[in-house]
Amino acid sequence: MRILLAEDNKNLNHSLSSRLTEKGFDVDSCMDGEEALYYAEQNIHDIILLDSMLPLLSGPAVLKCLRDKGIATPVIMITALGSLKDKVTGLNLGADDYLVKPFAFEELLARICCVTRRSPALQMSAVLQVQDIRYDRENGLLTGPAGSCTLSNRESTLLEIFLRNPGQILSRSTLLLKVWGPDSDVEEGNLDNYIHFLRRRLQASGSAILLKTIRGIGYMLTGDSVGKEKEQRDV
Repeated sequence: MRILLAEDNKNLNHSLSSRLTEKGFDVDSCMDGEEALYYAEQNIHDIILLDSMLPLLSGPAVLKCLRDKGIATPVIMITALGSLKDKVTGLNLGADDYLVKPFAFEELLARICCVTRRSPALQMSAVLQVQDIRYDRENGLLTGPAGSCTLSNRESTLLEIFLRNPGQILSRSTLLLKVWGPDSDVEEGNLDNYIHFLRRRLQASGSAILLKTIRGIGYMLTGDSVGKEKEQRDV
């Protein structure tokens, strides 16, 4: 799961980024509102942690811009402003939750879990299962009819994206952004390499699931009973 953290306190930004990464999240961080808006407009994050008092562009202004553009990524406002008026303003602009500083890291995790539970596509289950494969997120373990294997961090991130979007065509640009992040200079060939690795993992596990190439677009996780209604012929 990819998180955007917009927090202008350098120490807090670094601390939260490190601890969230330790918990298995992919984190993109920034320290001003203009950069936060740029990142958020890529629409590749699963949740946004947005400080209210950001320089250049305030958190509420960023949030309003996103909602006006139809970007519905869940947002948790993080702020030192704890008045009822401030909370109501943030929620009315489209925030999904509100967290007042100072806060315990465990409370932040709980609120992330609470927000993601509201969307089936974002549920933070420790185990993801599609058709004949089972993926243990915490241990990076893929299990199929023929056995189990451990995935690398990059393989795990890529597989999780496909498992959360079965039967959906995912563009190459979306996969590159969600796996490597918006600041990466990774070449497209790296994505092809990891698709090849995952295909070998699925084959070794004995799974009937396929990573189908949609020529000129991207890839799709498919199989006998995976998103049949969304499959289309390669073009």
